[in-house]
Amino acid sequence: MTEYAVGIMETNSIALGIQCADTMLKAAEVQLIDAHPICPGKYLSVWRGDVGPIETAIEAGKKNAGSTLVDTTIIPRVHADVFTALAGACTVDQLEAVGVLESFSVACLIRSADAAVKKAEVKLIEARLATGIGGKGFFVLTGTIGPVRDAMAAATDVAKATGLLHSSIVIPQPHKDLLRAIF
Repeated sequence: MTEYAVGIMETNSIALGIQCADTMLKAAEVQLIDAHPICPGKYLSVWRGDVGPIETAIEAGKKNAGSTLVDTTIIPRVHADVFTALAGACTVDQLEAVGVLESFSVACLIRSADAAVKKAEVKLIEARLATGIGGKGFFVLTGTIGPVRDAMAAATDVAKATGLLHSSIVIPQPHKDLLRAIF
């Protein structure tokens, strides 16, 4: 399986976000995975390619975005579980310990989720990106308590470093009915 770098860019202007996507496509050999408006009036674009071209594309996009830039990130090898959670394709029959991280940006959320699943043996079961939740994002993971604490510590450190952490929690022994509140 080929591992690609992923680049993410958020702007607080839909029009400039679309223009940035065009600029980035012209700046480097990258593949546009997704691009669309997100709440509240922001624009998200997600890219795939080799690290060098992704860096070139993101830099070109940043120059174009100017003061409308909210956040960007480049992740060299995104863990496969992140994409599964983003697609809503995860299922669990019961919860073990639960970790939830909420951030003010999509790029921060994906960086944090990637750090969590790379740090410890946990299952990322959901990741929601900005739409319908005021532009914020959150992820939910589950596993045994030690790995969940380790994963959440790594994710929280990443989000704190960007200044875009909203909240991070660990529930050691969730009630069996909490699963309905998550899915």
